[in-house]
Amino acid sequence: MIYWKDLVSVTLILFSVIDILGSIPIIIELRKKHGHIQSGKATLVAGFIMITFLFLGESILALFGVDVASFAIAGAIVMFLIGMEMVLGIEIFKPESSEEGGSHSIVPLAFPLLAGAGTMTTLISLRAAYTYPNILLGIVINLILVFVVLKSSAWLELKLGKAGFNILRKIFGIILLSIAIKLVKNQFT
Repeated sequence: MIYWKDLVSVTLILFSVIDILGSIPIIIELRKKHGHIQSGKATLVAGFIMITFLFLGESILALFGVDVASFAIAGAIVMFLIGMEMVLGIEIFKPESSEEGGSHSIVPLAFPLLAGAGTMTTLISLRAAYTYPNILLGIVINLILVFVVLKSSAWLELKLGKAGFNILRKIFGIILLSIAIKLVKNQFT
């Protein structure tokens, strides 16, 4: 059964963890590097990852002998590297050739940026407090918002301009570095 209060809570929790608005500079940077982001593909893959992890996450990690804390640290390292790219203007994730089918829409966009360790560990936590229908609908609402932001990234870049984009890129790079460090720190405390 869907409870509106629970649905709003789940949706807002996931919205803050996914942080699609904070990811705009990263999305624009990926689009600049690769020329095109497959918004639908990235959204569907992120949704598939989230829903799969909601139901099978702990079992999948246990199958590989990985605990949730280790998984969170691995995701944080990837986020840290993306943040370093943004702040220092270096290139860690190399552009892939067009023959590879645009997997940049999956790594690092769908995973770990949209459906990363933070989102996955949050989904495991949400299972303890909310019903599956509320969590699933919260995921769907967030995926719709993700798709809209991904589709409008070119428009957003035009509105921001080059200077605005560079400023946002540095600011959100530092924020992303801080989030990555916080994720690692939380695993050790």
